Amino acid sequence: MKFSVDSLFHACAFAGAMLLSLAALAAYPDKPVRVIVAQPAGGNADLVSRSFAQKLTDRFGVQFVVDNRGGGGGIIGTELVIRAVPDGYTLLIVPTALGTNPALVKNLPFDARRDLAPISQLTAGPNIIVVPVNSSFKNLGDIIAAARAQPGKLSFASSGLANATHMAGELFKYMAKVNILHVPYKGSPAAMVAVSAGETELAVAGIAGSMPLIRSGRIRPIATTGAKRWQTLPDVPTIAESGVPGYESSNWYAMFAPLKMPSKMINQIYSEISTIAKSADMRSRLIPDGQEPLGTTPKELEVHLANEIAKWTELGKAAGLTAN
Repeated sequence: MKFSVDSLFHACAFAGAMLLSLAALAAYPDKPVRVIVAQPAGGNADLVSRSFAQKLTDRFGVQFVVDNRGGGGGIIGTELVIRAVPDGYTLLIVPTALGTNPALVKNLPFDARRDLAPISQLTAGPNIIVVPVNSSFKNLGDIIAAARAQPGKLSFASSGLANATHMAGELFKYMAKVNILHVPYKGSPAAMVAVSAGETELAVAGIAGSMPLIRSGRIRPIATTGAKRWQTLPDVPTIAESGVPGYESSNWYAMFAPLKMPSKMINQIYSEISTIAKSADMRSRLIPDGQEPLGTTPKELEVHLANEIAKWTELGKAAGLTAN
């Protein structure tokens, strides 16, 4: 068999490129990794993302740098990662909105299941229904009774349109068959100020954002949104326990990569996240603020996202919800 000079040159070039690629994989990561967080700075997003980024920095010996790119319900930050070079040096941390946006946003510019590579679900935890401390509502049954007696009179605050707190409230309304007006605020602090001042009769909030006002006696917890009672609030019943059987919703964070990032890199990061999530330090850091470290496999995250999109899409259609 005869080889031309050109064919020999191309074969050598291909072999060289493969060796460089393998060397890059073996050394990964050897420079700072940008972690785009698809939410503004502050709140649970920063607590979760910066906690994991610091631990990944410690374990890999290179900086995992958090870059908050909020806006558009997580769409802006997500698009940046979808368009990034899949070389392992741009990653994404997203909230529950990745699962709720397909249900509410018309003409969403991407398909998360098609355009992103799952790495790991980092955490999950419940939201909480709270009322002003001087409210006459002592339990969820009181709220349901009042809402049914005067449809549309009560209002609930959330930390923003189409996010986890909004959707938890809409699911409660749908399953409890009540009409309560949704009032979105720009972030958890604004929503907490509103409910503590009595601007709304109740709020659906993250545990982290509500705990300072609960401890100071300005708001009162009514029920949590998880499938079971939250371990740091054992005396607060779930919504399912309080008259809405089968209710469950969570507030979660997960890490994804650009679609064609090499699987070896994905597995390297997942493996470290899994170890980090099991550590006592991470559990003591995150659980008091309402987030349980998980560190699921890429496949488990893929299934979780599919289930979330299906759940919220069904609710969106049934309740006629839209964010546009």
